[in-house]
Amino acid sequence: MLTLENINFELEVEERKVPILHDVNINFEAGKMYALTGPNGSGKSSVARVAMGIYRQTAGRVLYNGEDISSLGISERARRGIGYAFQHPPRFKGMPVKDMLELAFKHSDGYNCQVLRDIGLCPDDYLERTLDNSLSGGEIKRIEIATLLAQNPRVRIFDEPEAGIDLWSFEQLIDVIGNSHREDTITVVISHQEKILNMVDEIILVRDGTVSMRGSRDEIWPQIKESAECGCRKSCRLEEKIYADCPR
Repeated sequence: MLTLENINFELEVEERKVPILHDVNINFEAGKMYALTGPNGSGKSSVARVAMGIYRQTAGRVLYNGEDISSLGISERARRGIGYAFQHPPRFKGMPVKDMLELAFKHSDGYNCQVLRDIGLCPDDYLERTLDNSLSGGEIKRIEIATLLAQNPRVRIFDEPEAGIDLWSFEQLIDVIGNSHREDTITVVISHQEKILNMVDEIILVRDGTVSMRGSRDEIWPQIKESAECGCRKSCRLEEKIYADCPR
């Protein structure tokens, strides 16, 4: 189990502190898939980054299987089985794809090129390529997801996996994320996408830096869908219709 307990988080901007998260309490249970969703700037990615140790909470605790890991950094949390795929993955000039995968597989059961095939890339075409600007945004995104799957972590956090991905690849990635989930893993997906929201067990709506709604997919999704059916649908994107206070 991964628990965020009374999490508060502030960012320092131009010598002033800006509150981002306020008293966030979430329990993530093994065997379940979760969607973290909400409007842009609501704090959903910050919640995930606090869980991973990318951000250090201002107050509160992060517990993993009963252990307080609040003071541990990213590397220590990764060793304990927490993995994170960024919305905009970093690039590593000069590092071949095969080297990145070899590092990832050190945390699992051994090297296997199937992870590249699973996300739609031919190993013969990509293993020797470097993780630099010669790769498209979609390619680097898929490689990072393959790297996360290679680590085989018990907690898998995907930050908007659809970002920069074409429609065909998105459909494939949904299958990959779903098929990689097991009874002993926690899968958390940050997304606005209806297909992702419909595949998870629980939906957590983050708004204004706190959890404003949480429940099963069958309970929460109808409420989200109903709020999308408003009079401003001609001018709003899906995520804006769902999460904004829009006129009727």
